[in-house]
Amino acid sequence: MVAKLSITLSAIFILSAFSSFNTLANEKAPINSCGNSTEAIELVRLIQQDTEQQRGSIRCNLTLAKAAEAKAKLMADYGIVRHNLGGSPNSHLEETGYKLPHYYGKDFNSNQVEAIAGGYTDAKRVWHAFKQSKEHRTHLLGEHEFYVEQDEIGVAFINDYSTPHDEYWVVYLTKGFQPDQVYQGDIEAAPNKSDMILHIENDKPVFKPEPSATNQK
Repeated sequence: MVAKLSITLSAIFILSAFSSFNTLANEKAPINSCGNSTEAIELVRLIQQDTEQQRGSIRCNLTLAKAAEAKAKLMADYGIVRHNLGGSPNSHLEETGYKLPHYYGKDFNSNQVEAIAGGYTDAKRVWHAFKQSKEHRTHLLGEHEFYVEQDEIGVAFINDYSTPHDEYWVVYLTKGFQPDQVYQGDIEAAPNKSDMILHIENDKPVFKPEPSATNQK
């Protein structure tokens, strides 16, 4: 009787351990349309629920989450954190099938939709760093009339410890296309954060322009 009880308890323990393993494994998989991982989804929550958030609501969009994951993987493949990687952020979204309002920038460096970072291990750390950058916080918290109308988000987080930055973050926060859209503000004054990147150097956040033909710093 004791032997049977011991076997039964052992079986229960094994099943419980297997169940816990599956739960942990599934946490790394896509969970919903907000992001590609639990950390990505946590960043969405932090952006949505920040007390300084100027938008009334922000909803998740699966196309944006997939586009963010593709961009994060591309940055990891190249080992760099860069907006203009195979085209501008605005054009990247258009190419993935997410149609932007007609008044969004069409130039090679147009970026009114993307925030990126490298070297941050979790959502809280990268969100804190984003908020220290004027350009990033203005976009992500909707602190400009152009940005405040943006209401769809998708986030990705990739970690690859064989690459220079280890962790790669991409946030797409934007407004989708609708017929007869009109921007009420001065479109000439619309922000464009094409050259701002965020990464870690010597355990400190660094904000600086992207490398270009004239600026390799």
